[in-house]
Amino acid sequence: MGCISNDCFINYNKSILMKTIIIAGGSGFLGQVLENHFSKKGYQIQILTRHPIKENHTFWDAKTIGKWISVLENSMALINLTGKSVDCRYTKKNKKRIYDSRIDSTKILGEAINNCENPPKIWFNSSTATIYRHSLDKEMTERNGEIGDDFSMNIAKSWEKAFFEIVNPKTRKITLRTAIVLGKKGGAMVPLISLTKYGLGGKQGLGNQKVSWIHETDFAGAVEFLLIQNHLEGVFNLSVPNPTNNKTLMKTLRKEMKIPFGIPHPKWILEIGAKIIGTETELILKSRNVIPERLLEHGFTFNYITIQTALNNLLS
Repeated sequence: MGCISNDCFINYNKSILMKTIIIAGGSGFLGQVLENHFSKKGYQIQILTRHPIKENHTFWDAKTIGKWISVLENSMALINLTGKSVDCRYTKKNKKRIYDSRIDSTKILGEAINNCENPPKIWFNSSTATIYRHSLDKEMTERNGEIGDDFSMNIAKSWEKAFFEIVNPKTRKITLRTAIVLGKKGGAMVPLISLTKYGLGGKQGLGNQKVSWIHETDFAGAVEFLLIQNHLEGVFNLSVPNPTNNKTLMKTLRKEMKIPFGIPHPKWILEIGAKIIGTETELILKSRNVIPERLLEHGFTFNYITIQTALNNLLS
């Protein structure tokens, strides 16, 4: 006969909670990628968002402790994706919002974890592969990568410093230096497809700048891999083992979309265009030569390691 006691009911609910993943700032593209991936694996997903619209959404302001802290109790993992998009002009106001949104959310989540009786077993905090300097030749690994000194890199450094300065004795911690995530329903693919569709999919700048990227399936798979490997912590690069370059990326995209030509964009054109659409050329012209050394060392297997196979999948 099955167990029908109150103790069994409590244990059953605890087992559900222990398979709960909290995604802070999870209503955007990457949050949806992770929610879809982990939901199919049987995990319960809770989203912390400023604009709750679904049953599994909980309101938070990303600045102060509130009722949302209760969803962290007994959960398996917390994944923090919170932060204003860097796809904007780097005005004084936007710089402040980019900085504050990352640092404030990280600090308040760290405080919330330490206020839990049974905090999340692991805390993933976003970072970015942009933390490494512009490089055409040197491969940037977690151990030997060279971190530079400009606005974007300093934001990433401050973000990671805020994360690791918080002591969370009961929680394993990993920061994700994520490269460009290519997906079917968001991220970099949307503007790249639009440019290519209208004949503007040529190389950008010299076209030799390295492009570190990761397919959305491998992004979610890498997070799951790090979740399961209980001994892993610290910094991880999330990118393919062999970056492509801008010229190859655009040529491959044109080929997969069956677009015969693409007008190239010299740097001066990009500068004008960036001002018109309200973004920065750094997002296109910086050479990101990032290698996932630690993922490879610990046995993670990528499904998509060439830009051709990735684009073929995403455009099918």
